[in-house]
Amino acid sequence: MSHHFPHSETAVARLSGLSLAYPKGPTVLDGLDWMLKPGQVVGLLGRNGAGKTTLLEALLGLREPQAGRVELFGQDAQQLDDAARARIGYVPQQSDLFEAFTAAQLLAYFRSFYARWNEARVEGLLSRWDIRPDTPIRKLSGGQKQRLSIIRALAHEPDLLVLDEPVASLDPVGRRDFLRELVEQVLDRGTTVVFSTHILSDLERVAFNLAFLSGGRIALQAPLDELLEQVRAFTGSVTEVASLLARLGAQPLKRTPLQAGRERVLARLPADAAVPAGVAADRVNLDDLFAELT
Repeated sequence: MSHHFPHSETAVARLSGLSLAYPKGPTVLDGLDWMLKPGQVVGLLGRNGAGKTTLLEALLGLREPQAGRVELFGQDAQQLDDAARARIGYVPQQSDLFEAFTAAQLLAYFRSFYARWNEARVEGLLSRWDIRPDTPIRKLSGGQKQRLSIIRALAHEPDLLVLDEPVASLDPVGRRDFLRELVEQVLDRGTTVVFSTHILSDLERVAFNLAFLSGGRIALQAPLDELLEQVRAFTGSVTEVASLLARLGAQPLKRTPLQAGRERVLARLPADAAVPAGVAADRVNLDDLFAELT
């Protein structure tokens, strides 16, 4: 099945009809469609084991799907040319650093692969994140190794930065500050950033889009502030709720049957819609969204 993308260049990444299952295992991605636009910062949310790492690896062309297609910068992800590859920064969950090297040696080694390399930025981040260039990597803490991986991925100023659970080894306050700083590092360049997480506090006070991975698909992607503004939980009889959603033009996201022919439906209102007075509709918070949509 071939997909034709007339406007690929407007998307940094375009995944269509992506399916991937492990041998003798469950289906991980199931006809997944996803698009990343220039300058978007996207938190990919899903429970542990939902397939976030698999999805990110497929996005980068590191894992071949059984069906569907991935395009990066308008090219097939499985056959990227060197110029497109050089536009990507990737930080896997397990740091793949050479333990015997010092930080400086590691960065010098990687620098030789890239035409573009921002040495001033590298030095600034090393000092800001307290990594001594002459320290052997095996002597760095887990958090420092993670940060060094990120410096390595940022140094060549990628247009797409992909981070798999990037702050797992930091404490909660450190995680949040670090993510905010990371986003500031790239926002001014218009870099597209995707990072996966299952920890909701990572998303606080960083302004961006959330994508929910569930059942092998992206259940929803939208800016967090819009979701909190537009998503409501409606409760009532199945017919009442259906006619109300139709009247409001609301998009149902998740239905939960209740007793006696009633249901609770999580739905997203159009941007300009208001909930009529007297209707049972509750606002939701990020914890609710995560619980319902993953």
